[in-house]
Amino acid sequence: MQDSISTSAFKQVDVFTSVPLMGNALAVVLDAEDLDSATMQRIAAWTNLSETAFVLPVTQAQADYRVRIFTPRSELGFAGHPSVGTAHALLEAGRIPGKDRLVQECAAGLLPMRVFGEGAAREIFVQAPPASLRACDTETTRSVASALGASPSASSAPALVHLGINWLICALDGEALVRALTPDMDAIAALCAHLGAVGLSVFARAQNPEYAIVVRAFCPGDGVPEDPVTGSANAAIGSYLHASGALDSVGAQYRASQGRELGRDGYVTVRVDRVTGSVEIGGQSVTCIDGVLTLPQC
Repeated sequence: MQDSISTSAFKQVDVFTSVPLMGNALAVVLDAEDLDSATMQRIAAWTNLSETAFVLPVTQAQADYRVRIFTPRSELGFAGHPSVGTAHALLEAGRIPGKDRLVQECAAGLLPMRVFGEGAAREIFVQAPPASLRACDTETTRSVASALGASPSASSAPALVHLGINWLICALDGEALVRALTPDMDAIAALCAHLGAVGLSVFARAQNPEYAIVVRAFCPGDGVPEDPVTGSANAAIGSYLHASGALDSVGAQYRASQGRELGRDGYVTVRVDRVTGSVEIGGQSVTCIDGVLTLPQC
């Protein structure tokens, strides 16, 4: 006998781009109130995107919406491109008020959002959770270098950055080195599992008028060998630059390029408060699929 089914409004959104097929794709299930955690995880594995977002009724009065975020293998407390993309999907669908300040409820807490412009020109920013950093010891730094097949920058050691999730962040010397990397994914997965990190993100200063840094993010342990354009990793890099005293090299507001190695061309705008160290990340989004998803009932 066929299982009973339900349906949900569904969008697939390209985030950190205004051009379809060029950003980081996000699946958004807009009517997820009847889904349990196991079903959400099953759907996220089925979409096989780096993240799938599930919109739920709020539990805190201050919030405009609530979201749970899943990779193909696990739930995340916070992620940048699902935060930006979900807000885009909800605004486009008329599910939340069209205003310039929003509050997102997620596992990491209540996160302020800012909205600039309308329609195709709209840019959405999310304030990342407060970050804490721990510099890597010599042995971990050697493991990072071995996994990447490249030496970390001598000016600053790799660090584990916690902001709702843990990212291992490593600075390299030069855009060409970042773009040419062919890392050992098994070694990255083992290292991140040992450290409790979702992935390893690398960056370098770029000499380009369109962007200040170039970024790549590797999450093989979560079923995403390389993420096309990563909001949380870019937020972690902003915190890393602030904590290491390197923010002046790029400025308190800068643009990051990510995804070209995967045939994408995403751009993340990063804003860092020089005094508090708080980080906002944001950019544009574009809807590529708008329809109805058929779901199993729990």
